[in-house]
Amino acid sequence: MRESPRGGPAPEDPLAEKKAPIELKFQLDEHTAEGIYSNFLSVLHNQGEFVMDFGRIVPGKPEVKILSRLICTPITMKQIVRTLQENLERYEASFGPVPADKGSTSPPGFVQ
Repeated sequence: MRESPRGGPAPEDPLAEKKAPIELKFQLDEHTAEGIYSNFLSVLHNQGEFVMDFGRIVPGKPEVKILSRLICTPITMKQIVRTLQENLERYEASFGPVPADKGSTSPPGFVQ
């Protein structure tokens, strides 16, 4: 037990205790498991949330069909960005660098 600066026992730090990891069980129906191909992303935000619209652009057509919208808090957005960065680094470690030149690989309208 630790001592407080004033003497006597100090209260335990609840963050110092390690909790057993929670095992998550994913549920994935067939339709969701098929996924959605997206070659367009638009990101909007305000103080309380981020909105990401995923869509598809077909060459030669000016329309973008939005297929899915993800709305999340700034904290969740930061976790998403961190997870994507870690996975991109793992991918590049296995398969080599992904070209980052906007002009050569991004379809028209892709928002980065």
